[in-house]
Amino acid sequence: MNQYLIEFKKPYSFEGVEYGDVDLSNLENLSTGDLIEADGQFSESGQFAVMNEMTTSYACILAAKASGKPIEFFQRLPAIEGVKVKRVVMGFFNS
Repeated sequence: MNQYLIEFKKPYSFEGVEYGDVDLSNLENLSTGDLIEADGQFSESGQFAVMNEMTTSYACILAAKASGKPIEFFQRLPAIEGVKVKRVVMGFFNS
């Protein structure tokens, strides 16, 4: 079982393409430099958190990096799917 595969409750349409899932397996291949870039993106967006990795926004940034999809893909997900993304990213940090 792929712990990084997020299956959507119903098909998600983004830029004219339907998605049934998104795979974040590449989280395991991110570098510390990728995390630093994500920190910068998070800060540049005007957000602040004591622990970035606990926020939905930061999870979306890392999910975009891991999947190769634009951040808008994750920002436009239905809320229930966004929560799944956040859980997977947080689980990655807690593993």
